[in-house]
Amino acid sequence: MLRGFPGRLGLVAALAATACCSKSEVKGGGSTGAAGVGFTLIALAEVRGQIGPCGCTSDPLGDLSRTAKLVEAARAAGPVLVLDAGSLLYSKTPVPDHLAAQEELKADLLVKTYKEKLAVGAVGLGPMDLPKGPDKLRIPRQVVNLPKGAPYPVEAPHVIEVGGAKVGVFGVIALDTVPALAVTDPVAAGKAAIAKLRGDGAQVVVALVQASSKKDAVQLLRDLPGVDVAVAGLGLAAPEPDRVESEATKVGDAWMVIPANRGQVIPRLEVTLRGAGPLVDAGGLAAATQKIAYLDKQVSQLDKDLKAFDADPAADKAFVKTKREERDRFIAERAALVANPLNKPAQGSYFTLEQVKIGKALACDVDVQNFVTAYNRAAGEVNVKAAAGRPAPDAKGGPSYVGSETCDDCHSDAVAFWKNTRHSHAWKTLVDRGQQFDFDCIGCHVTGWEKPGGSNLANNDKLRDIQCETCHGPASVHVAKGGEERPSSIVRAPAENLCATQCHTKEHSDTFQHTAYMRDIVGPGHGEDIRKQLGDGDTGAQLRKVALDKAGRQLGAGCVR
Repeated sequence: MLRGFPGRLGLVAALAATACCSKSEVKGGGSTGAAGVGFTLIALAEVRGQIGPCGCTSDPLGDLSRTAKLVEAARAAGPVLVLDAGSLLYSKTPVPDHLAAQEELKADLLVKTYKEKLAVGAVGLGPMDLPKGPDKLRIPRQVVNLPKGAPYPVEAPHVIEVGGAKVGVFGVIALDTVPALAVTDPVAAGKAAIAKLRGDGAQVVVALVQASSKKDAVQLLRDLPGVDVAVAGLGLAAPEPDRVESEATKVGDAWMVIPANRGQVIPRLEVTLRGAGPLVDAGGLAAATQKIAYLDKQVSQLDKDLKAFDADPAADKAFVKTKREERDRFIAERAALVANPLNKPAQGSYFTLEQVKIGKALACDVDVQNFVTAYNRAAGEVNVKAAAGRPAPDAKGGPSYVGSETCDDCHSDAVAFWKNTRHSHAWKTLVDRGQQFDFDCIGCHVTGWEKPGGSNLANNDKLRDIQCETCHGPASVHVAKGGEERPSSIVRAPAENLCATQCHTKEHSDTFQHTAYMRDIVGPGHGEDIRKQLGDGDTGAQLRKVALDKAGRQLGAGCVR
């Protein structure tokens, strides 16, 4: 850290203090006069049927109840417009038969929340809205370039008044994004929509864009002069949280923001309109913090270089002088950012951008949590009813799964060790959340899920939790032979990629490291020799504790998980 410069926490606090001085301008209070007219724009896209994260990571992101509370808090501070660029309803396309009822219940819940709690102003149309056809879209969509006579419910581009500001909204789909729709020319349709909205008095025009990549979205926007803000849904190219850009992308006249997939990170723009003219990006706290970190790095390197130059009598004095001047410029730029992180222009319209992580520290909307609880109960009931009487997966003449109680007959030391691991109560974590019959979760909390001779939703009593056979394979043949032989179905040491490719994926296990996690599940009575080979080092439990401590263990107000 540079001497006299605040640390990261102090810096963030300082930036926040300087950024919050004028509610009418920064917070979008909707005031008029010299400060202009302000409103908050909250942008969504690619929610893809997610009402809540799985809860397995250190800071699970993307929760509908927290999003609802975020919107409610913003509305308490001033006028708010919520928009969604599309791909809202379903998590998979096509929807597998066994998920059909559950997916419809989730889609109903999302639309109920969008109407009753978020009061979303407009929703675009994306691929993840379409698996069940036009009759299941549930709400009209904004899209200007559907072919004539297409059976999808659409609404015309229109102006929405937000706190005295007139915001024109339209949706457009780039060519080749959804082949089944056979969309018409997005540029011609988009230009017509922009002209109509401007004619209707729109001060700001927002495009809800669906494209297959950022490149395609950029190309489309370059051909659509007159767009001020674009919210882009990018399908499978929608970014993970660690890839979300802290600054809006300038494309021609427009500023493009891209939400993270599944509602994990949501752009919030505070817009201030002061007369005609283009919007200026005034930055935001995240962008300022990022820039200051860059400047700190540059100054630190220059300090090292200058110290070396001072010790070198042969150093070129003119060159050293330019380096000192460069350092001074960086210091001055840093000071200016700390004093005015939002970089607001003296006149004209502008916006600031914050990318909001929808994580566990945020407060929850109790009504939406109740919606989700009712969904979990209904989904469980419908899934259990559909699975009733269904036989266990056919072993097809091969070995089947017997459960750890059978293993305990001969391997009591190993089973006793297993009972003290997290694997032994994997099922209980689902029961505690009311999700033990949720197809999105159950497969990673039972043994032999949908494998020959294994478990399914109707048959899992003896295979609940992550038991011995998850790693070592189905044991019926081994048991039938009295344990005297180890058939090919039994694996002493499972493949190293088994965990990472099944359940400990990045989405579900952000701290997973194979060696560290192995230290947790082998030991006296269960691979003690392997545990010695692994040696000292971090365990999975330690990695998870560090991550949880860093993310913060406190849940937001009103949250139950």
